[in-house]
Amino acid sequence: MADSSSVSGSIPAASRAGKASRRSSIPQSPSPLYGLALAVVVGICAMVLGRWMPLIGGPVFGILLGIAVRNIIGVGPVFKPGLQFASKQVLQWSIIALGFGLSIQQVAKTGLESLWVTLVTIVVAFGSAYLLGKWLGIAPKLKTLIGVGTAICGGSAIAAVTPIIKPEDHETAFAISTIFIFNIVAVLTFPLMGHWLGMSDAGFGMWAGTAINDTSSVVAAGYSYSVAAGDYATIVKLTRATLIIPICLVLAFLVAWREKKQGKSNFSLARIFPWFILWFLVASALRSTGLIPEALHSSLHLLAQFLIVVALTAVGLSSDLRRMAVAGMRPIMLGLGVWVAVAGSSLAVQSFLGAW
Repeated sequence: MADSSSVSGSIPAASRAGKASRRSSIPQSPSPLYGLALAVVVGICAMVLGRWMPLIGGPVFGILLGIAVRNIIGVGPVFKPGLQFASKQVLQWSIIALGFGLSIQQVAKTGLESLWVTLVTIVVAFGSAYLLGKWLGIAPKLKTLIGVGTAICGGSAIAAVTPIIKPEDHETAFAISTIFIFNIVAVLTFPLMGHWLGMSDAGFGMWAGTAINDTSSVVAAGYSYSVAAGDYATIVKLTRATLIIPICLVLAFLVAWREKKQGKSNFSLARIFPWFILWFLVASALRSTGLIPEALHSSLHLLAQFLIVVALTAVGLSSDLRRMAVAGMRPIMLGLGVWVAVAGSSLAVQSFLGAW
């Protein structure tokens, strides 16, 4: 009996040991602190260079230094979680922090001023994506992804519509790669073109906010031009980003109509809604009520700019140029055509309205 008892008592112990062994064999995800610390260190270097060469600015230096480190030195997998966190969450925090420096009246005024330009550029983006994509023989879903990415907010818009239209993985990769190429081109060329054209801060902010894709690239180009242009471009871009909601609703309706068996797919309004925009408005409202002391305004704006540089540095540190090279030429030609059409239409509407 004693032997039987000892054997039966040893089974739970062995089971617990086995479970502990299995738990210890499960790979642990690296801490986000590694990637976040890397983005902060490189971001500080970018801020210093931006103060030294203000025409280029910290945001652009952040992207360029990040890309250089990633593709020359290399970035290990241990940094990936932190870089993803910085390029998404920290960017959203920076936008919220910018709200403390802008009155709600200024936000509303700028949003209304940019609405017509935004609507025109969106129509041009979808129209040119359809016509040029048809001429180039681009698959319908890839055309939609590039059109949405160029019209609304780049990778975020592509990510939002992907579960609705359900493209192939390579189509999503093509679209994001193509959009990213022209984000980088826009960040580097728009400020130079704006100075060459003699654009005002508000005019350039309108142009950047309506013609550049991702929020990060809009912010980088805007603040490279001037602080006032960066503030204006950010508000215009956030106004434009809210239009992702009706676009996704329309796409969901079309998919449900065409594919009755699947209904409305996995569409979720709560999932795609850019909630950080609401917190940006809350911060702006707090500024307008006078609850934020005047002495803190400059410090909050400096904090917002630093968070922007850190986020953009993380974007650069996450960008693999070799993967970009396999995107193919036809999607790139489509992205170029749509991007030029959107940028040109934005300038044309501003010129017509006398808002240049």
